Amino acid sequence: MTGTRSANTGEARPRAAFAAALAELDGRCNATAARRATRYLTASYDKALAPVDLRTTQFNILHRLALAGKTTITALAQVSAMDRTTLATNLKPLERDGLLAIRASDADRRARVVEITEAGLARLEKAVPLWRSAQDRFEDAFGEADAAELRAALRAVLVTGFDPWAE
Repeated sequence: MTGTRSANTGEARPRAAFAAALAELDGRCNATAARRATRYLTASYDKALAPVDLRTTQFNILHRLALAGKTTITALAQVSAMDRTTLATNLKPLERDGLLAIRASDADRRARVVEITEAGLARLEKAVPLWRSAQDRFEDAFGEADAAELRAALRAVLVTGFDPWAE
């Protein structure tokens, strides 16, 4: 039995050994630490980007498209470290708002191509100073060198071969 239940409230509590295992997990789980930090930072960047009606994920998609030009959804998913389904969900409001266009590829009709529109570029241009302000505030608080080391460590995670989408 992994837990006990209070007779009065029905509230379950883990037994001591399981509670200790959970406490260790809380301090060691890389995914939990990364998710907590991501939510924290994302909230800050989302707040900064709100005046141009973009969320951090949308900003990053437009940024990638502005750099890449026309690209397939598969390639965009890879460079964004997103699965295709999540990316497709994030593309819909951007397409609806005219910030990007999605169409069948000329080379392979089964593939979908996505590209930023003029409206998307204009929105991105308004968003970059807001992003820069959030970036500067974070680096002032965290330290510029520490922020650079953090980004390097996070980029290193992406090349570990620990592929979550491998089949």
